[in-house]
Amino acid sequence: MASGNDSLVTDFILLGLTQEPELQLPLFFLFLGIFVATVVGNIGLLVLIGLNPHLHTPMYYFLFNLSFIDLCYASVIMPKMLMGFVKKNNISYSECMAQLYFFAFFVIDECCVLTSMAYDRYVAICKHLLYKVIMSPQVCLMLMMGTYAMGFVGAMAHTGCMLRLTFCNGNIINHFMCDIPPLLHLSCASTYINELVAFIVVGINVTVPSLTVFISYFLILSNILRIRSTEGRSKAFSICFSHIIAVSLLFGSSAFMYLKPFPARSLDQEKIYTVFYTIVAPMMNPFIYSLRNKDVHVALSKTLKRRVFS
Repeated sequence: MASGNDSLVTDFILLGLTQEPELQLPLFFLFLGIFVATVVGNIGLLVLIGLNPHLHTPMYYFLFNLSFIDLCYASVIMPKMLMGFVKKNNISYSECMAQLYFFAFFVIDECCVLTSMAYDRYVAICKHLLYKVIMSPQVCLMLMMGTYAMGFVGAMAHTGCMLRLTFCNGNIINHFMCDIPPLLHLSCASTYINELVAFIVVGINVTVPSLTVFISYFLILSNILRIRSTEGRSKAFSICFSHIIAVSLLFGSSAFMYLKPFPARSLDQEKIYTVFYTIVAPMMNPFIYSLRNKDVHVALSKTLKRRVFS
């Protein structure tokens, strides 16, 4: 019965978002709709950017990667969550650790991509004469390689520390996914190292990017105020406002989750915070970045016309 880390449990039961029987079916259809919207929205952006050469710019290169990450991110979390609304939701020890790894990998990637997007907008608005030099294809590729490397290192740190724990305080996870805090509650070994690693990794991947993002947008907004053209100022404000919403949604909810002492946590509250950055953010991102974006509207119109008349 022992697992590879001498754990006393070989599988877990995910309690899900709520235990209220009358809420299970309505929540199933609500989150199924969110999952479908997330998949359609992100695949739509991936296809649109891939098919339209005029969207092959640094901004849309990062947006392409953001959509890919959001699609993977939602696929790691939501299918298992949806199962929990209709039946007892068992997950094996190895599946749980795999979900934790990919969850950590994609959430760190998302933080880094949003930071790269903020830097790209800063260069485009504040250093526009040097934009093509600074945001060259090589620089964009290096930023994305750095993003995935950060995700790999952070996910390995979280998962490696979790694998060293012994779980003997039951096998019921009070959550809809294998996240760090509810797993630590089940451990009968010391979780000090896990808590320290979580604080450091999350601190680096939330605090540093959020400071970088908000400093970038502060400089952008101060530069926008000097733009004489009303149309140019309106377009710049529109782009920045949508980016700030996406960043605040992700960084705000994840900071509430992880940058506070573990003993002071309420797992029921944490499930709500987790919904925002694991489910709402991946669904909202394609709409935040496309609904008010003229380039995307033009690309969509051209693509639809090509399909209709071909």
